[in-house]
Amino acid sequence: MCVWFISSDSELHQRRFSTDNIRIPTSIPFEVHPLIISGSAENRVDLVFFADGYVEAERQKFLDDSLRLAEDISGNQTFYTVKPLMNFWAAFAPSNESGIGSGGKPKDTVLGLYRDGTELRAVYYSKPEVVKAMCSQLGAQCDYPILLGNDPYYGGLGGEFTVITASLANGPLVLRHELGHSIIEVGEEYDGGFAYFGANAANDLSAPLPWAHWLSDPHADPRSPRVERSVMPMQAYPWTMLNTTTAWSVQFTSSGSYPRHLVRFSLSGIPEATDLKIELDGRVLRWTPKPGIGLDRWHYDIHQNFSLTGGVHELKFTLLNGGREGTAQLCSAELLEFGDESEFHSNAGYYGIFPTFSDKNTTSYRPTNEDCLMRIVTTPNFCKACLEALWLSLLRRVNFIDDIKETCAQRIYGGGRESQHVSVKTLAVQFVPLADFRQDALELRQKESYTILWYRNNQILDNSSNKTVLEISNDQIPGNFTISVKFASEEIRVDKEGLLERKRTYEVTKRCDED
Repeated sequence: MCVWFISSDSELHQRRFSTDNIRIPTSIPFEVHPLIISGSAENRVDLVFFADGYVEAERQKFLDDSLRLAEDISGNQTFYTVKPLMNFWAAFAPSNESGIGSGGKPKDTVLGLYRDGTELRAVYYSKPEVVKAMCSQLGAQCDYPILLGNDPYYGGLGGEFTVITASLANGPLVLRHELGHSIIEVGEEYDGGFAYFGANAANDLSAPLPWAHWLSDPHADPRSPRVERSVMPMQAYPWTMLNTTTAWSVQFTSSGSYPRHLVRFSLSGIPEATDLKIELDGRVLRWTPKPGIGLDRWHYDIHQNFSLTGGVHELKFTLLNGGREGTAQLCSAELLEFGDESEFHSNAGYYGIFPTFSDKNTTSYRPTNEDCLMRIVTTPNFCKACLEALWLSLLRRVNFIDDIKETCAQRIYGGGRESQHVSVKTLAVQFVPLADFRQDALELRQKESYTILWYRNNQILDNSSNKTVLEISNDQIPGNFTISVKFASEEIRVDKEGLLERKRTYEVTKRCDED
């Protein structure tokens, strides 16, 4: 099914980008297909996949790729609980060439996506004016444009637009991480970055923690907060093609005072363990490639429950299979050291104060060890601090009340020959499908609730609590009727902006017998 939806912008849906100093094409023909729709675009946050590098014959592939990605991030993980607040769409315009560019040169495609080189890293766009024009044509239906490149390998970009590829292994990972930046407006949690801000970051422990209400030990002394003990003696982003002639190696210094350490790295073009030897101080580290990863990129961890000796150490990567030269790449490498469990809580679900080390080796702090996809891209979910911030960000743009319908309903009073048929004015409310109105996430009903109250001319109506349909007697007409809705969720503990309560007023001017 192919549907066009063109509507004007609304106050609730502000553009995420500026069109200043950009020449906007006056007409760009494209199709819009619904993927996952929960309600009207005027009262939802709308994400639109825009096709790049899909020729006319690959239209269905684009739709399949878009739906797969939308379902992956919203089905049982990541955006699952907030799914009723969101719509997903696919916008297709055919490219003249299939795939995306490389070596800094775009192909003849709609959006001009390309890689700087051949490495599986960032994917850039060369036609921002086209994206802006297409998104602007959609009005309230386009809050977050996602540029989907027809490419099977890792790559993407955050910022003004979210850029991803159709990679089976990495497309969803890049998408949900970059959307975390775009929608929640939080920074990184992984080491070696430069942007640490928002609900998941603390840069000054003398100030209140943004996630203080999620701490596993809420009674800890706020004047002397415990920081989990860890250090990062080495991190590198080589982005280097490996060969069998010369190993890639790096030296670092350990204090020898940490009882545990972790070797973390990412690779592409190396599908078999026999292709690559990894050594730490000459000791071979066993690693297992992700099944089915092929030549795509993946991230790996090797945990070691013993202490490194004090002094200089060497981490070495040696390509063993010459047939992989030209594709085998070492993307990143990192070594972290930790205290024992009494000094560093490594168990999942613990919320505390964990150090994060920037590209300049300055220290900020995050809520969990590795419970968040903003730190570990292969993690499927946000931590509680980010998830709460996601709810609040979406709720700034969505009202719990979708619609109010005024009708006349027939009521029978009395019985037998004395019964009377009376027309009664009613106001029926349609809600965003959360709490008891959820259809496909029944387990969440116990974790959420709507509390409803009705008012007439600012006076609370008796016996109106939690009624989704209000019956109005003739002596109450005319009148202004206000519904107040409070939402509660176990995933939201602090609401400083009052986003969990919404009101809407509806004027009733005529009785049923006057209509």
